[in-house]
Amino acid sequence: MKMLRRVMAVISDLRLAIVLLLLIALASGLGTAIPQGEDRGFYLERYNDHPWLGLIKGGILLRLQLDHVYSSDWFLALLLLLGLALILCSWRRQWPALKAAMGWIDYREPRQLCKLAIAETIQTPAATEDLETLANHLQANGWQVKRHPERLAARRGAIGRVGPLLVHGGLVLLMVGSLWGVLGGTRLERYLTPERSLDLLNLDGSNQLTLTLKSFAVQRDPAGRAEQFNSQLELHEPGQSSGQLKEISVNHPLRFHGMTVYQADWSLAAITIQIGGSPQLQLPLQSFPQLGEQIWGLILPTRPDGTEPVLLTLSNEAGPVQVHDANGDLLANLRPGGTAVAVQGLQLSVINVLPASGLLLKRDPGIPLVYAAFALTLLGGGLSVISTRLLWAVKDPRENTLHVGGLCNRNMSGLAHELPELLAVLQRPTLSRADGCHD
Repeated sequence: MKMLRRVMAVISDLRLAIVLLLLIALASGLGTAIPQGEDRGFYLERYNDHPWLGLIKGGILLRLQLDHVYSSDWFLALLLLLGLALILCSWRRQWPALKAAMGWIDYREPRQLCKLAIAETIQTPAATEDLETLANHLQANGWQVKRHPERLAARRGAIGRVGPLLVHGGLVLLMVGSLWGVLGGTRLERYLTPERSLDLLNLDGSNQLTLTLKSFAVQRDPAGRAEQFNSQLELHEPGQSSGQLKEISVNHPLRFHGMTVYQADWSLAAITIQIGGSPQLQLPLQSFPQLGEQIWGLILPTRPDGTEPVLLTLSNEAGPVQVHDANGDLLANLRPGGTAVAVQGLQLSVINVLPASGLLLKRDPGIPLVYAAFALTLLGGGLSVISTRLLWAVKDPRENTLHVGGLCNRNMSGLAHELPELLAVLQRPTLSRADGCHD
């Protein structure tokens, strides 16, 4: 039993909670710095030749589960340990503090009040009447008062003691919601071109929803940089004759039946070209990261035997499409919808470029808990600002004095300034502590 109590004391220690929060913050930083959820080959190819921070190669990174930090065993263990620490801290410290604040401490003797940090002694020939006047004045100013014939106890702001419990409860609820989202949620990222559809299935394999991209547009600034992406989606549920048209853009997702669809990215999917008098050919584009960010292109042979290929590259759907030979020399710039240009003895023209909308679909069952946790934490934080103030008054008919003392959990100077204002209603002279407090 003693060993269990020691373990509980260590886990509920504030210093351990601070260390856990720092470790979780560090882990979150790793999850931000390292791409998450990619294929195993991505990390081996990217980090074996160029180790992360010059130390961690792809294989070590995978073994440390840094490719999925937020669902890794060690990160979940940190969250569980922090949740346990908060629960034990609330149980062992905050709950007893709340019960103590909701109870009444009964000081019966003047010498007990003289030991408090804030205390006053008032000379009065009518201590009983002054005690009643003080009780009425405190009640009128929002204090709870418990009366006795020879004394009183008062308190204000006791609800502030609930704040820390609500904050701890909100943090625990936040972690439960986050864990539920990680373990029970789904995440799907797909690129769709206009008029292409995506079928979402239930667990039993039946069609739950068909999502069709009706149109996609990229808004650009005068310099040609992308500013906003807009996708118009058609959502069609089984059994309905027609779908619903919805529009999403960056920072304006779509929420539908517990699923959230984000406008996450964009890409160039295909290019339609014509070589001489040939039919129009729609060819897929691929990314060329070695040429720079957001560079797409394809290698196009100009001879029947596949020789003398040219490389077509472009960075946006409006062009220009740059044509390079095998040596990397620029041969021509083509505009989508523009006139044909002679390349390697062939007339080459670009009809259009087909962009693709990058959609991120997330279903997170823990979202309601996360929102409730934020609300609970904010409420608890607001209540924690309220100081709990306690006040006692005991009369001494032998000395014709009224002894008053107070305590508060924060802003002691505020109570020290407030006490004379509360006692001013009595209009009695105040003695010094040395004169009024003695055994």
